[in-house]
Amino acid sequence: MTAVDQHRMVQEIKSRYMKLNAQERKQFDMIAKRDRDDEDLDSFSLAQLRQMHTKYFPKLSKQDLDDAWKKLTGNHS
Repeated sequence: MTAVDQHRMVQEIKSRYMKLNAQERKQFDMIAKRDRDDEDLDSFSLAQLRQMHTKYFPKLSKQDLDDAWKKLTGNHS
């Protein structure tokens, strides 16, 4: 993972900071501080960052998006 990707993930999670539980906030604060200081994350911290990002920013498939659109438009065919 590049430093740019790491910084992007930190910024995205920062927007959902209030949804983090106490343990995740503590972990995220340490990761964000290291990001501000332009330090590389170790493998454990990087895994935590990825896990938090996946939890709060899940990847949606095209099928999920199509189903949501059908639900919004009322087109259930």
